[in-house]
Amino acid sequence: MEVILLQKVKNLGNLGDKVRVKPGYGRNFLVPYGKAVPATEANVAEFEKRRAEYEAKANEVLAAAEARKAALEGASVTIRANASPEGKLFGSVGPRDIAEAFSAAGKPLQKCEVVMGEGPIRHTGEFEIHVQLHADVHTTVKVTVSTQE
Repeated sequence: MEVILLQKVKNLGNLGDKVRVKPGYGRNFLVPYGKAVPATEANVAEFEKRRAEYEAKANEVLAAAEARKAALEGASVTIRANASPEGKLFGSVGPRDIAEAFSAAGKPLQKCEVVMGEGPIRHTGEFEIHVQLHADVHTTVKVTVSTQE
């Protein structure tokens, strides 16, 4: 299936690129989420007419992500959880918990923006968590997991 990208997609291409993807990926993810349109002649002509509009929108989204990155730089949050005396958590701290803690602290963050490559946190301590705000905008935040008292 051939599609035209309406925004930058990680590991696939940039705005306006015509790429070939597997039908399920295009039909079930790219098209419904507004990231691409099928590459028919009518869609290609429509895209070329509205290219400047799409580029302006992409620049606005990138600027907003950069502003959020500046607000999150050096940010830290403490999450309290039940833990054994050795520091092993009864349960775990995942992306949802981290996003909720930052949102409660006044720095809005979505669960899908928190990247935890090594899986959820299962011990107390300080952790550097990777946050991806946009395909081109990444930062790290500090999360401290401590025991409930």
